[in-house]
Amino acid sequence: MPRLKLDATACLTAMCEPGKKRTDFYDTNVTGFVLEVRPSGAKTYALRYQDQYGRQSQRKIGNYADITFAQAQKLAKRLRAEVVMGGDPAAAKAEKKAVPTYSDLADDHLNFAKTYQKRPGNTEAMLRVHIKPRWGSKRLDEIKTPDVAKWLAELREGGLAPSTVEKIRITFNRSFELAIKWQTPGVKANPVRGIPRPKFNNAREHFVTSDQAAALLAACKASINPRLADIVGLLLLTGARKNELLQAKWEHVSFERKVWHIPMSKTGKARHVPLSQPALDIIAALPKFDKCPWLLPNPKTKKPYTDIKHPWETAREAVGLDHLHLHDLRHSAASFMINAGIDLFAVGRILGHADHQSTMRYSHLANDTLMQAVEAGAAKMAANWATTPAIPA
Repeated sequence: MPRLKLDATACLTAMCEPGKKRTDFYDTNVTGFVLEVRPSGAKTYALRYQDQYGRQSQRKIGNYADITFAQAQKLAKRLRAEVVMGGDPAAAKAEKKAVPTYSDLADDHLNFAKTYQKRPGNTEAMLRVHIKPRWGSKRLDEIKTPDVAKWLAELREGGLAPSTVEKIRITFNRSFELAIKWQTPGVKANPVRGIPRPKFNNAREHFVTSDQAAALLAACKASINPRLADIVGLLLLTGARKNELLQAKWEHVSFERKVWHIPMSKTGKARHVPLSQPALDIIAALPKFDKCPWLLPNPKTKKPYTDIKHPWETAREAVGLDHLHLHDLRHSAASFMINAGIDLFAVGRILGHADHQSTMRYSHLANDTLMQAVEAGAAKMAANWATTPAIPA
């Protein structure tokens, strides 16, 4: 373990002692600064020190062929000062190398989502299509708030729908919230949190009239899908979500109580949907299959439909409703109830809204009912005025 004053000349002439795998030359000026020399002639600068637990540690500074002696000595002094102040250069470097890439975090995020999400495919699509291509190769501590904000703005300017950009933001934000919860190396703050979100109105207001509904049902009855008319009819009569209906079972329907029990809805809660007589008539006419619990199964597989997109599109286009989405039938059911005089609170209960704000989007549809109310009130007041004697002057 030779000790000498390391300088450029000493490092140039230093050679490995014969018969040894390595010779270490310790500097007499900077404690722990060492030049490692091997029989092949390869040389490496390093700093050796005791960490806070008294263990021997080493931080590589660089290869002799890659940096000058002056550069190595300068870094050795800085690292030695860090040790004196209680730091651990090797641990800091190891911690830096332990920071995973966003691609690693995204995989963990998706695996976790699969444990509780009913449709993790939505998360998978956001990660695969939008987020990983941009950030996957970045280490987590390299992702900064200004860069994320700029990227989201570029997505909006690039033509992506505001609602899609918001889904991307939410998914990206969730990744870092999980990283913080899991104490992932390199993540001390969420770079997505706090980015201003532009306000946008994503509420769809496509409704069908009673005549359009009748024409749509007629087109559905002509469909190659034998259950399409029943599905569309029940969506219009109940205001249920598509997946709620496709997952319905016979055991969930009570003809005696005229109610359909939905054990799990989008809000995570069960609810009961009252069934009108037309809805009960559709259900009563549905075919039953042996050992098949589903209310509206695919007759070929005896399992719930996974997709009715093509027959639905064919039916809607046949009656000129190309813009209509299947989910718009839920909005249409709400509009029929409201225009029949049903109050918003009752409609919200039937639709299974978690809060009244979701139902308030239909408030403008109740204008006819509200107009009748104010007209009735005005008429009553006018009648009272007519019978009230004038006050003497």
